[in-house]
Amino acid sequence: MDKKPNFQEIKNKFQNADLDEKIRIYTTTSGLSVQEFKELLKMFPLKHLDKLERAMA
Repeated sequence: MDKKPNFQEIKNKFQNADLDEKIRIYTTTSGLSVQEFKELLKMFPLKHLDKLERAMA
């Protein structure tokens, strides 16, 4: 059984990551709540949302 990821750790990595790494973290991390994903999304550069959308498609 997978343990719940440490959100604070993921959040810190996400905050310090470059764009490609942010996309990788957002699209490959599982086990987060909707609220946690929303919190990450707030830190994502809005002008690059299209790249994130394509990565999730």
